[in-house]
Amino acid sequence: MVSVTHKTRVLAALTIPVTAALVLAGCASDSGGNGGDSEGSSIIVGTTDKVTFLDPAGSYDNGSFAVMNQVFPFLLNSPQGTADVEPDIAESAEFNEDGDYVVTLKSGLKFANGNELTSSDVKFSFDRVVAINAENGPWALLGNLDTVETPDDTTVIFHLKNGNDQTFPQVLSSPAGPIVDEETFSADEVTSDDEIVKGEGFAGPYTIESYKLNELVTFAPNPEYKGVLGAPKNDDVTLKYYADSSNLKLDVQEGNIDVAYRSLSATDIADLGKQDSVKIVDGPGGELRYIVFNFDTMPYGAKTGEADPAKALAVRQAIADVVDRAEIATQVYKDTYTPVYSFVPQGLTGATEVLKDLYGDGDGGPDVDKAKATLEAAGVTVPVELNLQYNPDHYGESSADEYALVKDQLDSSGLFTVNLGSTEWTQYSKDRTADVYPLYQLGWFPDYSDADNYLTPFFATDNFLLNHYSNAEVDAEISEQQTEVDADKRQALIEDIQAKVAADLSTLPLLQGAQVAVVGKDISGAQLDGSFKFRFGSLTKG
Repeated sequence: MVSVTHKTRVLAALTIPVTAALVLAGCASDSGGNGGDSEGSSIIVGTTDKVTFLDPAGSYDNGSFAVMNQVFPFLLNSPQGTADVEPDIAESAEFNEDGDYVVTLKSGLKFANGNELTSSDVKFSFDRVVAINAENGPWALLGNLDTVETPDDTTVIFHLKNGNDQTFPQVLSSPAGPIVDEETFSADEVTSDDEIVKGEGFAGPYTIESYKLNELVTFAPNPEYKGVLGAPKNDDVTLKYYADSSNLKLDVQEGNIDVAYRSLSATDIADLGKQDSVKIVDGPGGELRYIVFNFDTMPYGAKTGEADPAKALAVRQAIADVVDRAEIATQVYKDTYTPVYSFVPQGLTGATEVLKDLYGDGDGGPDVDKAKATLEAAGVTVPVELNLQYNPDHYGESSADEYALVKDQLDSSGLFTVNLGSTEWTQYSKDRTADVYPLYQLGWFPDYSDADNYLTPFFATDNFLLNHYSNAEVDAEISEQQTEVDADKRQALIEDIQAKVAADLSTLPLLQGAQVAVVGKDISGAQLDGSFKFRFGSLTKG
């Protein structure tokens, strides 16, 4: 989840965020009343994920979106147990004969501060994301949005550059979709967390009672919420942040917190699975872990002293030949992650395994001789020096082991000398978009369950990676698949896009993860589903 500029949507999330992906999804599907009948319905959730900004215009990451999902409303959202979206605070939503998307709001909507929520707030919310254009914001998701029209207080018309965009309903439930109060948010700059909390411009299932950045957040049910998720079944939820996963593991094991999500190591999860005091909840995973190549600063990149596109491509191809995904999955992640050989994870329509065919031994394994031949054919002198950066806190502590093993694989080939570095997330998220890292780690959680969400954000020109990759043919096919209503034709386009970007190799996908949450024995309502959102409203204790 991050930033970009393109006529078609380009989203991102830095991976969005992580180690065994811990996503808690699920909320009340009925109106149930604030605070259920369960004894002790105050819930404590623990995480190592960090908030960048509470303002939807300023952040595009899992830690921030985790809080936004609790407190901001969406026009469309996915009810518990499904990835499909339906009206949330909207009464109806559909394409008109012109290919524009028309949303009708429910009547009588209000923010927690008492301000009315009307179509004007909706227009304001989307316009400001695009206008602010924050470096780590989700504006790229709105690349296909032309203008927003509000003919009356309850009607919103989204005029699209490419009409009948089949992914636009999902975009409205994504990090670009939270609806904010135009009376408490700035139209032209990111609003501070303190101002947001003080302004109480919340209209989701919860409001924020207290807030200390990346330490503690206390959520209280919002009686003004009238959306599809229903009223929370608990009395309140406290979100506690941890500096490292070892303390998170200890606290959930000892009952000091009720739920642990993002990011326990694979070893911790395996160990907790043997404990009687907790339960492991898992679900389908859309997470990808991958290496990004900066086309300007990598070896032989466009802005290096020895710029040579053919040699730069050969370096990327040779790395793809050498890396052993299965070894990483087994040794580091105890097979809680699986090797992935394309840019769309297995399980989604259109996913291929094109990287398995093109690189390595043709069956998913490494092939050092093939890598050597590729470099020799391009005239590349070996060993090639690589500066590879990873993040030790945002994607879980196992990242250190993961990238130590990647370094060992590359160094052992004799073809590369890897200088491995690490940076904490708050600085890392800034450096990666400023050309500081020639090669670097990212993880990705989808904003919606469609192959487009793994293509547009990464490979459209001016994508959220900001790694200077551009391919006009890829741009054209990305635009085409977004509005193709014939399912077979759209799938063919998605498959062809993967083939083209596999030949270019602007990123190197390594692993695909599952969702995992660890909960106390007395906790119910933790459900992981294909929406890839974690929500607190369905959690009960007793």
